[in-house]
Amino acid sequence: MGAAPVHPWTGRRVLVATMHGKGAAILPALAGIGLAAEVLELDTDRFGTFTGEVERTGSMLEAARAKARAALDIAAARGAIAIASEGAFGPDPVLGFLPCARELLLVIDAASGREIVQARRSLETNFASLDWPADEARLEAFLSRARFPGHALIVAHADGRFTKGIAGRAGLSEALDPGHRPVRVETDMRAHMNPTRMGEIAALARTLAGALATPCPACGEPGFGFERALAGLACIDCGTPTGLARAELLRCSACGHEAERARRDARTHAEPGECPACNP
Repeated sequence: MGAAPVHPWTGRRVLVATMHGKGAAILPALAGIGLAAEVLELDTDRFGTFTGEVERTGSMLEAARAKARAALDIAAARGAIAIASEGAFGPDPVLGFLPCARELLLVIDAASGREIVQARRSLETNFASLDWPADEARLEAFLSRARFPGHALIVAHADGRFTKGIAGRAGLSEALDPGHRPVRVETDMRAHMNPTRMGEIAALARTLAGALATPCPACGEPGFGFERALAGLACIDCGTPTGLARAELLRCSACGHEAERARRDARTHAEPGECPACNP
């Protein structure tokens, strides 16, 4: 058996910018393609917090870019590569009644200025909140939905303070004491406090690693990966294009080369119930 191909970035300094333990989710995927990345501890809260003490300015991509560039500035390593993550949570854009998690990973190659982005949207999240006060039944239902105590909570107080990282009943009872004027209980979405989110970041890191391990068929640069889904999966009964994905678009951020790839689940048609013509 021949030796595994050496990644073109092997030997270069690869930095993962984080303050919330995301290296545990990202480093193993990079190691799998021969990249020995290191964690660079960075105060990423200055670019925005989930609780809003610091508002995120701009998009998820812009926030991740600011983190990655800050890591490169701190490291002052010529030709280094920085990786940063950003997440957002809210109602699903299609199924508005369900919570949705969005994760983004950005790679910046300081030598070329090139950026490689991979993103993921998933319904696998415990994102939720509960206005306080609430009765015991509503609290218990919320705690179950929040996957507490395996996932931490945050209590917001009327004076603008937040009690974060609550991981046990005693801490929750203390934070909800009326003397502290609690007004809301919510899930702590910071990665080191949320195993479900950490799992989503790890899944996205594997997707990113797959792209980094794939050279562009046109220019040979690493990073040929998923860009977006292409809608139009045809109805099996009438052939009408639906809003479901028919294929994936792959793209190289170095030269712009694009190619289509079939759905990974090998699905070739939509069902009549998913068709706007058969089921208007």
